[in-house]
Amino acid sequence: MPGDTVQRVACLGVAAPLGLAGVDGAGSAAVDVRGLEKHFGDVKAVKGVDFQVASGETFGFLGPNGAGKSTTIGMLCTLVRPTRGSATVGGYDVVRRREEVRRSIGLVFQDPTLDSYLTAEQNLRFHAELYGVPRSLVRQRLGAVLELVGLADKAKTEVKNFSGGMKRRLEIARGLLHAPVVLFLDEPTVGLDPQTRRSIWDYIKSLKASEGTTIFMTTHYMDEAEYCDRIAIIDKGQIVAMGTPTELKASVGKDRVQISTGNDAGAIRALKEHFGLEAAVHEGNVTFSVAEGGEFVPKLFSKFAEVGIPVLSVGVSRPSLDDVFMSYTGTTIRDAEAGGGPSEWMRLRATRGMRR
Repeated sequence: MPGDTVQRVACLGVAAPLGLAGVDGAGSAAVDVRGLEKHFGDVKAVKGVDFQVASGETFGFLGPNGAGKSTTIGMLCTLVRPTRGSATVGGYDVVRRREEVRRSIGLVFQDPTLDSYLTAEQNLRFHAELYGVPRSLVRQRLGAVLELVGLADKAKTEVKNFSGGMKRRLEIARGLLHAPVVLFLDEPTVGLDPQTRRSIWDYIKSLKASEGTTIFMTTHYMDEAEYCDRIAIIDKGQIVAMGTPTELKASVGKDRVQISTGNDAGAIRALKEHFGLEAAVHEGNVTFSVAEGGEFVPKLFSKFAEVGIPVLSVGVSRPSLDDVFMSYTGTTIRDAEAGGGPSEWMRLRATRGMRR
């Protein structure tokens, strides 16, 4: 890994100041996490997670607000000190080698962090100073990353005049400016409209193809998780499933059936009594899983007509990441979002300050 990494960085015009010489032996993971925990007083925000992210991989953390996604990223980026366990990023320990980790990563926060009264170019130059990019190479890197995210013609424009999507693209460009080993994206498209979200993902995919950057992202959008090479589903501080999107959907196997009825409680009892199926109300519909859902629906209508339960509508879908999430957690991600609030880490930061 070190040879490939140093060669890639050299090609991009950024060398020794980024501290990449300490990356461990060939083939080592870009991110290696073992038994990582974070406690805020009596609250266990992250409860012993284990995973590895390969160099060049796009790895996704999928879960609702409060699941532990941002807290985990905080620990990996040295912003939050772990309570237990260990982690390395780019070969560096996140506790003992914090400065080297920080020079090896790019980070796009969930909340905007640009200076709106500076131009796009000025924001990037300030970042280059902070990360020790050699001044002789700043112009080259600045032009390259602005071109990559489609903002080359906006270099002299003040950020206050940018749309939300343009600001997010500039933040991604800033995260790439110093040629990081790993780019962390914490909810990179939150608050953006669907068209802009698709545009952001086009840029993320193009930067991976052109720069070979390892990408670690968090999201609660199922469609975005499909872009990842592998996904870890995190719920209540624990990883409950991990694999490629295809593997995770195959692990569910059954179709999801959602019915709207005039008697949800009666429908749930009837499904249990007559078909042996467990059902619950999710997103306003009686929801359950069954093999060959299309063939099952006529039997459902027949039995419900017999027992006097009206069916207003029915929908059948093949396994999706929504179904994977529900299979492993007992709820859909939208229901989990509706029942939650801000992440525990963010709430505690606001009320008591960052614990370290």
